[in-house]
This record gives sequence, C-alpha cells and structure tokens, in this order.
Amino acid sequence: MKRDFIDLWNLDPEEAWYIVKRTKEIKKGKEDPGRVLEGKNLALIFTKPSTRTRVSFEVAINSLGGNSIFLQEKELQLSRGESAQDTARTLTKYIDGVIVRNHSHTWLEEFAKWSGFPVINALTNKSHPCQVLSDVFTLYERFGEDIKNLKIAYVGDGNNVCNTWLVAGGLFGLDLFVATPESFGPDSYYLQAGLDLSNYTGGNVYLTTNPVEAVRDADVVYTDVWLSMGDDSEDSKREALKDFQVNDKLLSHAKEGVVVMHCLPAKKGEEITPEVFERHSEFIFTQAENRLHTQKALLEFIYGHQ
Repeated sequence: MKRDFIDLWNLDPEEAWYIVKRTKEIKKGKEDPGRVLEGKNLALIFTKPSTRTRVSFEVAINSLGGNSIFLQEKELQLSRGESAQDTARTLTKYIDGVIVRNHSHTWLEEFAKWSGFPVINALTNKSHPCQVLSDVFTLYERFGEDIKNLKIAYVGDGNNVCNTWLVAGGLFGLDLFVATPESFGPDSYYLQAGLDLSNYTGGNVYLTTNPVEAVRDADVVYTDVWLSMGDDSEDSKREALKDFQVNDKLLSHAKEGVVVMHCLPAKKGEEITPEVFERHSEFIFTQAENRLHTQKALLEFIYGHQ
C-alpha cells in the first residue's frame, strides 16, 4: 500500500519519532540508507518558487539512487486546465512518486487520491509537513530527549507553517505556545488536530493573541514571514502583526540562551530584526541543512516499507 505524506498526521507518533531519530543516524553517517530509490523516478511538480525544498529533495533523491524530474506547472497540461485526477492517472503510468509544491491543499489531496504512487507535500497554502518534521529533528539534534521539556513559542502569522506546528506539538508531545493576531490565526482544523493528538501523547498546544505570553520563559522562539507567496492582504497584515516581530524586546521575556528558529526565506525588518536573525543565523541555517537529512529519512521510510 502506498504511503502519502500530505500532512503530519499521516504519521502516527511512533513513526514520526522513528523518522526523527533515523535522521540523526543518517546525518552522522551511521547505517547508510543506501540506494533505496535505485531504479525509481520521482517527479517534483512545483507551482511556487523554491530554493531549499527543491535542492534538498533533488539531492536526497539522487543520493538514494533515484532520478528526479523537475516539472513546473506552467510547462504541464495543468496550465491548460487538465484536472488533478487526469494528471495523476497519467503520471502513474510513468513514475514512482511525486513531490508537490503548490497553492491549493485541496488540489493536492485530489491528486493524491488518484495517484498510484506516494505523494509528498512540499508546501501548500495549508500545510508544510517536510519543513516542520525537519525542524523537530533540528531541536532533537540540539536538545535530545529534553525536547519534550522545552517551551516552544511560535510567533507571527497563522499560516501553513503555523498550522503544521500545531499538529507537530500534538504528534510529538511538545509544549507549544502559538501567538497570532486574532484576524490572522491558524486553521481551526489543524488546531483541533493538534489538540486531539496532545490528548494521546501528553503534549500541550496553546493558542493566544499575546506574543509576550507565548514567549515568556520560552526555550525556543520560531517565526516565519508575514506575507506568504500570493498574499493579497499586505497592509492590513503588516499592521496586525507589528507587535509580533521577533526582536530583542520580545526576546527579553524568553529564557536566557533562547534559541530562535526561522524556516526561511526571511524578510528581515518585518517578522524578525536583522540583529536577532544574524545572532541566531548558525542555528537557522542548520535548520536549512537538516531539510536534506530529514527528507532522506522520510524517503527511506516511505519507499523502504513498500
């Protein structure tokens, strides 16, 4: 049976922790995953621009023995109105998997429904599971099992990354505080999923509109851009988020030695000040590096269990 990775909840907690711990082994060069994708062709269908996601996936696929085919949506019949259903059924005849980065989560779900191969979500308007799975590994790499004892604060726009962090908080049993403006909060479906998973794992997922409350005594502060690609609410969103900037004043409420994370690209001067970004840049770019290692572990998990 094929395994899709559309949202983090496609993994149960035991599987999610297995991938995180397996990533650490892969990064350290222990138990090389080998060429689990030998003879397989995986396509990357991208509507949105990409640096980290595209490069890390192509390198991961090639290092595991597979062949990657990069396809921009504008070059496919999708651009002329072909349905997700028909595109999926066609590609099923040629390839062994697809990694999709596009605007519509609903389109991705429909595409996965009709495909005969694993489908991986590389970002939609609702969810960014590969990013957050890698972020959890980055914290595990730094703090080990103590990750469950950290207070993690997400501050900013209630976007796809925020949605996914809510699920991660529940899935991994983390102590997560999310602060967003009321008018730009996360998707209620993802919030409920995080709360439901927390009941099983013992995690804590808490939503507030007060950034100071979220950051107070936090070990980790995470932020993302205020304006996502295609966002048409620039002025109103900037105004609503002006008090949610990760700056020295806000971080003064966190624990001494707080770790700051950003999934990149950063709009320095908006969601994070240049000074804070540069002070924490080494850890932020470790986040970026870990996309590669985590995606190797994810691909090994998906294709090694077929």
